[in-house]
Amino acid sequence: MSEKDNGKTRLYLYDTTLRDGQQTQGVQFSTSEKTQIASALDSLGIDYIEGGWPGANPTDSAFFDAAPKTAARLTAFGMTKRSGRSAENDDVLAAVMNAGTQAVCLVGKSHDYHVTDALGLSLEENLENVRASIAHVVAQDREALFDAEHFFDGYKDNPEYALQVCHAALEAGARWIVLCDTNGGALPSEVGRIVSEVIASGIPGEKLGIHTHNDTENAVACSLAAVDAGARQIQGTLNGLGERCGNANLTSLIPTLLLKEPYSSTYEIGVSLGALAGLTRISRMLDDILNRVPSKQTAYVGASAFAHKAGLHASAILKDPATYEHVDPASVGNARIIPMSNQAGQSNLRKRLTEAGLSVESGDPALGRILERIKVREAEGYSYDTAQASFELLAREELGQLPQFFEVKRYKVTVERRKNKYNKMVSLSEAVVVVKVDGEKKLSVSESLDDSGSDRGPVNALAKALAKDLGQYSRILDDMHLVDFKVRITQGGTEAVTRVIIDSEDGQGRRWSTVGVSANIVDASFEALLEAIQWKLVRDCESRTAAAE
Repeated sequence: MSEKDNGKTRLYLYDTTLRDGQQTQGVQFSTSEKTQIASALDSLGIDYIEGGWPGANPTDSAFFDAAPKTAARLTAFGMTKRSGRSAENDDVLAAVMNAGTQAVCLVGKSHDYHVTDALGLSLEENLENVRASIAHVVAQDREALFDAEHFFDGYKDNPEYALQVCHAALEAGARWIVLCDTNGGALPSEVGRIVSEVIASGIPGEKLGIHTHNDTENAVACSLAAVDAGARQIQGTLNGLGERCGNANLTSLIPTLLLKEPYSSTYEIGVSLGALAGLTRISRMLDDILNRVPSKQTAYVGASAFAHKAGLHASAILKDPATYEHVDPASVGNARIIPMSNQAGQSNLRKRLTEAGLSVESGDPALGRILERIKVREAEGYSYDTAQASFELLAREELGQLPQFFEVKRYKVTVERRKNKYNKMVSLSEAVVVVKVDGEKKLSVSESLDDSGSDRGPVNALAKALAKDLGQYSRILDDMHLVDFKVRITQGGTEAVTRVIIDSEDGQGRRWSTVGVSANIVDASFEALLEAIQWKLVRDCESRTAAAE
């Protein structure tokens, strides 16, 4: 089972985003969101998808009731039977079995301290619960997985008993014995040594899995150490979701296994190189479901994972990307970014302009003007390091390549706070924007209330009013929405300046950032908002022109 015709050893990936990932503080998936995530995981090529704990909550039960059809083995999670009753008559275990999944993962204690102090059981009684529960799963023709909870801590305190628990599950018919670093305190050297000793005790590596937590920022390293020692299943979550500091991050592990030696030539996983190119999209899809901004510094899939700010770096990247990149960004569906800042040189600038579709010859006087303008504006509080779209608009303006789609003649925004008919204080924002488009002045008014009647604030009101009537351009903005809004005070005292960064996204999956600066936070917000719309119009109108040609 472990050796393939191509000489590679098969590794199996087990995703627990929908169960362990849901234990992240502030995370709660709906049934439809769980189905969406499961489908994305299946398209990626994950071997096992743990859908949750049937019977533990209505959402998990509903998910299994209408489980999606997947090539991956859908897995139900639960715990071993309770003492004082048989496996056949344990209602908690019955709920897990009734989910009807191909595979069932049961968690049980492997640390003697937890058995005697947390559960109040004898060590032998716990062993019997494990044996009986796994045997019950196997008797119903299900694939049984045993999660040995607190294994590494238990092994360090009482290795003989920790191994007894694992062997009891193996002898009862478990396909996988998963060694869990439940508290996340084990280090890679410990994990490697202990996994080797477990295999030496008679549990084959092809039946061993690893489940790590990230409390020492070593979850990925510990997972790889377990593989190096012989484990053949890795459990983890998308974007490293999980309790406390999270689980092993599959968006880091998967590309490492596929692209890095010795893993790429030694092991085979269910994820193909073609599917790997969708990893960044899937990672950001999860963050979008969670309504949170993706971490820019995340390995492989972060927006800054392939960003090169220093002029020296950018110059080298122009000659050979391998000088400062360990893999091709496109291999994981990401992209190279050359941020613009006052550290930039002309090679950096030309590279960034080329990526924006702007061709400028070396030595063109416009390059010097663009660099000087960036430096002056950054001294005023602007930041083009993160606001790539604003940089592009600035450069286009200096190059004479910025179309004027419309002109804002004036705008006004008001915020009112009053009591409603229920004697409750509520706020309401209203914006008025006057623009000139196609030679005609247009006035638009919008409130900031959402569908539920809640106030979304003055910037939201401005965004709605600005996009409401831009003539022929309004329909282009239909799929655009704001995803993040960041405010920073760049100077103190009476000379305080506010910098606003707005992140926008559209239906094509593009995400871009714009910046506005003013002593007035609303004015800074409006500037960033205006540039976000301008960038969208520039890009879409160029695409339509190119298609027509």
